Parts: sequence; C-alpha cells; structure tokens
Amino acid sequence: MELAFIPSPSRGVLYLGPIPLRGYAFCIIIGVFVAVWLGNKRWIARGGRAGTVADIAVWAVPFGLVGGRLYHVITDYELYFSEGRDWVDAFKIWEGGLGIWGAIALGALGAWIGCRRRGIPMPAYADAVAPGIALAQAIGRWGNWFNQELYGKPTDLPWALEITSSADGRVPGTYHPTFLYESLWCIGVAVLVIWADRRFRLGHGRAFALYVAAYCAGRGWIEYMRVDDAHHILGLRLNVWTAIFVFLLAVAYLVVSAKKSPGREAVVEPGAEASGGEADGGEKAGEADDADKDDANKDDEAKDGAGSAKKT
Repeated sequence: MELAFIPSPSRGVLYLGPIPLRGYAFCIIIGVFVAVWLGNKRWIARGGRAGTVADIAVWAVPFGLVGGRLYHVITDYELYFSEGRDWVDAFKIWEGGLGIWGAIALGALGAWIGCRRRGIPMPAYADAVAPGIALAQAIGRWGNWFNQELYGKPTDLPWALEITSSADGRVPGTYHPTFLYESLWCIGVAVLVIWADRRFRLGHGRAFALYVAAYCAGRGWIEYMRVDDAHHILGLRLNVWTAIFVFLLAVAYLVVSAKKSPGREAVVEPGAEASGGEADGGEKAGEADDADKDDANKDDEAKDGAGSAKKT
C-alpha cells in the first residue's frame, strides 16, 4: 500500500457558467506571460526597448503553437487518422499534445519574422528570452498533470503520481511523475542560463544554445522513463533520438560561435541605441559649447591684462 503519492485532479476542466477553463491551456498561457515578462527584463538590461519582446512574441507564440501541434500530430498520426479515430481531434489543442521540438522550430521562424521587421539581430533576442522559455516549459508541463498524461513507469516512491483515469488505454495506478521531473529540470535550466549569461557574458545566440543543450540533456533521460505509446528507432523512442541530435547541434553552435564571434553584441536594438546616443551627444555638445565659452573668456581676460601692462 502506498504511503504517499501525488494525486491527479479528478478533471482537467472547470466551468465558469458556460465558459470552460481548461487546465492544460491555462498552464500554457501562464507560461507565455512569464516568458515575455522575464524576456522583457533581460532585453532592457541588454540595451533594448521595453515592449519589444512582447511585440515579437506576437509573431513567435502563434507560430510556436502551430509548430508544436504539427510535430505532435505528425509523429503520432495514428491517434487522429487511424481507423476509428476522428481527424477533427487533431485541432483540439486544449486536450494536450504539443511537441516542444516543433514549437521551438516554428516559433523561431515567427521570432525571426518579428526581429526582421524591427531590424533586431535574432541571436540577441533568442539570448534574452531563453531562460523565460525554459520557465514557460516548466509551467506548461503541469498541463500534463491536469490531463493525466505522459507519466513514467510504475513506482511506489513517495512522490509517485496517482493515475485514476482509464481512458485511452490508461491503467490506474502510481507512476513516475515525469511531468514533475521535467518541470524541475526546466527550472534548473533557467537558473543555469541566467548564471552563465552573467558570469561569461554570453552573446550571439550562445545563451539560447546553452538552454537548448541543457534541456535536451534532461529530456533524453526523462523521455526514456515514459511509458506512453511512441515510435521507436533502434530500440529508443523517437524523442530520445531527437534530443541527442539537437543536443549535438547546440554544443557545436556553442563552440563555433565562441570562436567566430566572442563577447556580446554592443547594440541589440538600433533604435534604442540611437535614442540614447542622441541624448548623450546633446549633453556632450552642450559641454563642448561651455568649454568654448570658457576658453573665449580666458582669451579676453588675457588681452585685457596685456593692454593694461602696455599702458603702465
């Protein structure tokens, strides 16, 4: 008999009158707000303007949601297009099913469009929002708890997750809470990136690459623990192979970027830098005028002194 466990919610949706509040969607929304909030603070600290992160997120977030859903539907197509399934369910994103790989890939495309419209270097923007994305993932994973999905192997550990639903082939029992493991891991990734960015002044996309590499390192072993249906290649789940491949790409980028573009960008948002420069220039110009006036006064005093000496 289990002495302790993490209970699952009896349902993943609450109703305020006719309005449904779905736990999965709620977690995603909170995660987006946290990512934008932290990204904005980091962007301003790097010399950017307030509000720029949110403006670009208007492009990145919708692209990311579409990309995450596409990855899930493509890699688990049998859930929607096999016999007895309803393909319309592929559009029901609130029921769960977002692949982080597709979300980051297509979200990056959206961010690139937003950055290009503002004349902002994409790597600098990625560095600013990297820890926020990790925190958004940490919060978003709790959506799996509401849906009683993506848990690990059976266990009787005190922090085991109790699954009570028997829908879609679930077997009630206690399992490893892989959603919690990944949530805690993502918090650790956010802390690591913030620390490394301050310690080594990461720039040119290296803070983002560090986030990707650190996340993949954790996702690999957490994914290996899961027991939900998945495609396998050479005995490993598809997402494990994806994590390994993306991890190697991120590490390679870190090494190459550090050699080609050491240090951090001097300017992250040209408009903001120009405004600051004009202000500084105005002050300096004023100081120069004052200096010229002082020099002129000194010259006049010197001439007066010379004239007096001649008269004497």
